[in-house]
Amino acid sequence: MKRENRTLVSEFTFQGFSSFREHQLTLFVIFLALYILTLAGNVIIVTIISLDRHLHSPMYFFLSMLSASETVYTLVIIPKMLCDLTGAGQPISLAGCASQMFFFVTLAINNCFLLTAMGYDRYVAICNPLRYTIIMSKRVCFQLVWGACSIGLIVAMTQVSAVFRLPFCATKVAHFFCDIRPVMKLSCIDTTVNEILTLVISVLVILIPMGLVFISYILIISAILKIASAEGRKKAFATCASHLTVVIVHYGCASIAYLKPKSENTRDEDQLISVTYTVITPLLNPVVYTLRNKEVKDALCRAIGRTLS
Repeated sequence: MKRENRTLVSEFTFQGFSSFREHQLTLFVIFLALYILTLAGNVIIVTIISLDRHLHSPMYFFLSMLSASETVYTLVIIPKMLCDLTGAGQPISLAGCASQMFFFVTLAINNCFLLTAMGYDRYVAICNPLRYTIIMSKRVCFQLVWGACSIGLIVAMTQVSAVFRLPFCATKVAHFFCDIRPVMKLSCIDTTVNEILTLVISVLVILIPMGLVFISYILIISAILKIASAEGRKKAFATCASHLTVVIVHYGCASIAYLKPKSENTRDEDQLISVTYTVITPLLNPVVYTLRNKEVKDALCRAIGRTLS
């Protein structure tokens, strides 16, 4: 019987927000609005940074890479989720599910390590300002971005191939996209080995970059406290505030989602956490960097001024 079930599963359907059936139209409108804001915000950041020569520095290069990555990350998940909320969603094939999981994992890990690169950039800028342009050369910046992307690709290939080697007996994914654990729950066999692999990978790709950012900020804060003038300390803290805000939310959500015991939360709680890191966090990046960052705001004003003139 199991063998027969295995051959029957060729596609999955998302249960999504079925427990909020009476609120699905409201959720659709909210998520669509957030999605449009996220796309617009990230596209504006990438465009402004590429066009304004005042922003051609390593910090803004990493920010533009993060915004581009967040844009693709949302494209992988949210359009399908919006279709399902309208009732027009179709089942997703095994290949489609594997592709969605691959891009999701690649980009999520890429974002984690890009935030680490941004933390290193802030460390060099504040703790080693005289050698900043030498240490953070174009070559080094490209290597850090390539390294972040490569780690994402390698981990995604490992994780996705491990999940889709499993035989599946059920078709209803208790989620709104092909996340790792909800798909593994559809398997006919014990997934303990896969659970251990997922936990080990999560620890490596969340705790290691988070630890590196933490070390960077310990060194940054100790360097800032040595600055004699209050104005100098304030300016140094201001250059880190936007990055630190995004880091806390990003790593916080990722830790809650992937490092907690698997049976601790209900399905609705898991989905709420997932909404935070798939919908809210990508929007946080452009909002924080445009509202809190004077240089980006000035560049935006210059661009608007040029357009109007």
